[in-house]
Amino acid sequence: MILDSTDLRILLCLQHNGRISNQELAEKVALSPSACLRRLRNLEEEGIVCGYRPVLDAERLGIELEALVHVSMRQDEADWHDRFVERVQGWPEVVGAYIVTGHSNYVLRVQARSLKQFSDFIVNRLNRANGVTDIRSEIILQTIKEGGGVLDLLAARR
Repeated sequence: MILDSTDLRILLCLQHNGRISNQELAEKVALSPSACLRRLRNLEEEGIVCGYRPVLDAERLGIELEALVHVSMRQDEADWHDRFVERVQGWPEVVGAYIVTGHSNYVLRVQARSLKQFSDFIVNRLNRANGVTDIRSEIILQTIKEGGGVLDLLAARR
C-alpha cells in the first residue's frame, strides 16, 4: 500500500492519541468524517494500524523490577530456537522478547513484583529451559524514554 500525505497525517494523529474520535481526527486531517473513517479502516485492514491498547503504569500495578535478560543457547540440538520461542510465550514475566546479534541469542524484557519473584523466574524457569547456556541480567534503574516516541513517518516515504 502506498501511503499519501493524508494517510501519514492520520497515522501521526493516532500515534499521539489512539482514542481520538473519528470526528476530531477528520477535522485534524481536513477530511469529511466518512472519508476519514474509510481511510482509517483501510489502514487497519492493510495491517498498518495493528491495534489500540492502553499504556499501563507498571509501578502503580505493583511491578517494582524490570530487567533486560540476555540469553545464550546451545545450538546443536534440533529445533532449539522453536522450542525456546514456544517456552517464552508461556512466561508472563516476559513482556518483550527479541532475537539479537552479539554475544547472546535473545534479550528478554522481564517485569516482576519483587527481586524474589525475578530470582525465582531466573533460577527455576529460565535457567531450567532446555539449551540455555548463559544468562546475564541488567536491572533497569530508571526509564528515560519508552513507548512515547512516534514512528518517523517521513522515513516511510524515503
